[in-house]
Amino acid sequence: MVIFNGKKEAEKILLDLKKKIKRLKTKPKLATILVGEDRASKLYIKLKKKAAQEIGIKVTVYGFKRKAKERDILQRIKLLNENTMVHGIIVQLPLPKKFDTNKIVGKINRRKDVDGFQKKSEFSPVLPLAILVALKNSTKSFGNKKILALVNSKIFGETLKKFLKKARIKIKYILRREVPKKKLKLKLPSADIIITACGVPDLIKDDMVKKGVVLIDAGISHLSDRKVVGDVDRESVKKKVSFLTPVPGGLGPLTVALLLKNTYLAAKNENR
Repeated sequence: MVIFNGKKEAEKILLDLKKKIKRLKTKPKLATILVGEDRASKLYIKLKKKAAQEIGIKVTVYGFKRKAKERDILQRIKLLNENTMVHGIIVQLPLPKKFDTNKIVGKINRRKDVDGFQKKSEFSPVLPLAILVALKNSTKSFGNKKILALVNSKIFGETLKKFLKKARIKIKYILRREVPKKKLKLKLPSADIIITACGVPDLIKDDMVKKGVVLIDAGISHLSDRKVVGDVDRESVKKKVSFLTPVPGGLGPLTVALLLKNTYLAAKNENR
């Protein structure tokens, strides 16, 4: 089994960014909007903030209670859009169910949409880009491979599908909430490559995959004992899998590095 080293890939990007940021007159600033108390979201923000500080990017977190009004979040985004000292804006997902994710993310100025979620964003979507990097490390050819993605939201499924299509990689995605676990055991074993981004601890087990499968784990869960795990039960699948992105240490660090790269690019455009 080949284990993808996301930390090593991220370190290369961050080292290069640190050198480039030193040459900027105005240092990059990233605004992060956090709604609610999701532990995984807080962990992601902590990782982003730490990596950003090490290379010279300032991160400000705007926290909202779960019971906050949507209009208050939209007003904050409006103010951040108008603030020329803020170069990047992200909304930490997932949002609590009562909020309209498409509407909120869609209000971010496309020149500041450093997560790359919008259709007309000026930046590549960071998680799909990290997944693409991992996929290219896993195999040289995708032509005859069946690739399935297991996701929580249609917006992410469509974003991932369209992004990978540009790289000539075809995938189908499954919304986890629409497929009972029993049916997943029937659908997933036919896939040569499985991408999972659900945030469900140890969701993928050995009876759901075939021998030689490539597993791209983009899920993250923070357990009560402070242990961080992915969607893949690594111990269960270890005898079947040929390539795995581990959690932690896989796509997480790489995604953070790519987000900060987009923030640098946004600041560079403003500096011009």
